Amino acid sequence: MSSVPSVSNSITVRLELPGRATAVSELTTAVERRGGLITALDITAASNDRLRVDVTAAARDTGHADELVEAMRAVDGVEIGKVSDRTFLVHLGGKLKVESKVPIRNRDDLSLIYTPGVARVCMAIADNPEDARRLTIKRNTVAVVTDGTAVLGLGDIGPLAALPVMEGKAALFKRFADIDAFPICLDTTDTEEIIRTVKAIAPGFAGVNLEDISAPRCFEVERRLRDELDIPVFHDDQHGTAIVTLAALRNALRVVHKQLPDVRIVMSGAGAAGTAILRLLLHAGARDVVVADINGVVHADRDDIAAGGQEHLEWVAAHTNPEGRTGTLRDAVADADVFIGVSAPNVLQGKDIATMADDAIVFALANPVPEVDPIEAAKHATVVATGRSDFANQINNVLVFPGVFRGLIDAAAADISENVMQAAADALADTVSADELNPAYIVPSVFHPDVAKVVARAVTEAARAEQGSAAPGDLDSAGHIVGAVEA
Repeated sequence: MSSVPSVSNSITVRLELPGRATAVSELTTAVERRGGLITALDITAASNDRLRVDVTAAARDTGHADELVEAMRAVDGVEIGKVSDRTFLVHLGGKLKVESKVPIRNRDDLSLIYTPGVARVCMAIADNPEDARRLTIKRNTVAVVTDGTAVLGLGDIGPLAALPVMEGKAALFKRFADIDAFPICLDTTDTEEIIRTVKAIAPGFAGVNLEDISAPRCFEVERRLRDELDIPVFHDDQHGTAIVTLAALRNALRVVHKQLPDVRIVMSGAGAAGTAILRLLLHAGARDVVVADINGVVHADRDDIAAGGQEHLEWVAAHTNPEGRTGTLRDAVADADVFIGVSAPNVLQGKDIATMADDAIVFALANPVPEVDPIEAAKHATVVATGRSDFANQINNVLVFPGVFRGLIDAAAADISENVMQAAADALADTVSADELNPAYIVPSVFHPDVAKVVARAVTEAARAEQGSAAPGDLDSAGHIVGAVEA
């Protein structure tokens, strides 16, 4: 699959060029011949014989960006000045800041928000800890926690290098659900220390979003924290991916007029995301699922599984593959209705997709290079989805996690169950109306104005149904405290 110019590799070049009539067209032609895409061209100064121009161009990667600069430099009379990488400019100084919600203009303000007035609020919370949700930032905060061992597309890069990703996640929480999220990057990969640290900081948060922690440690971290904390713990690599995948599959099956209990699903990948997708699919009614990993189809008699010691693979083997299939992933996809990949690039080819059942569905979600070339897959499958933004049907967790946490916070939930996750998936799927649904549109845009609100409402309702009616101190779907006295 050929790479195309992307805004993520965009540069702005400040240069001077002669004032001749053809100079600008010579410049743009030079960039286009090298495969670049000019997205903006601004003349910032001029004299009788010179122009100063800021040229913004999208490249395929950093090496290609350097080629574009050299192509500009080769135009007769061009002098290159400053070259800025737009992605790095966006990240200068970080992407987040903290602002006070209340003014501090005089001594009266200071007395109200800090000493001595704050002492009364502290004592109120000491007497009734539930008041923390009403009277502190806890009512709207999420901790985005990572150890940097499984950063999407980058792998084990450590906590410091993972910080820009966690900042971005926090920015998305704010943009799509008005949640104040904080990046927490832990300089440890010890499972017990991660659990202990998250428990220690939990009082200041309404929820925990685990992010980019490698398998199999992530399973233990998530399970233990869910058991030991009284706030919801959501591992986005697991639960977020599972919810959006189920929503997309529900709509894809509507396109091809098939039902989830009737189709045969083949999955590539039995890690964090694969296992969570599998659990939610089974909960939603899937009956025939075959999972393959790097060692082939998962089944109880496979040597590495039969030997014991791999608890999560033993669980997968016990709950899948009802026909006892063996062999490779390629063997498994033959005659399958659905392929879902959360594994590695290029594990299948177009000819493998051609062996699938009529009206096949292919979700190749490895990022940035999918399990199969989407263009080749689309020659044989009716519906194709990826995790990429440059193809139709992007299965992106940002469709899910803001609304899920908004709903959990509004419900003052202590946990997130598979019933709640299925409610989120159903709500997300339903944002695509019957009139809109087609093979290239099975999930809404991340900028769809209703997505986060609809998902949040469904999560709030499902969570409250599980824990009983809302109690004073909870937040309703509009963010209002239930039982609070209005000023």
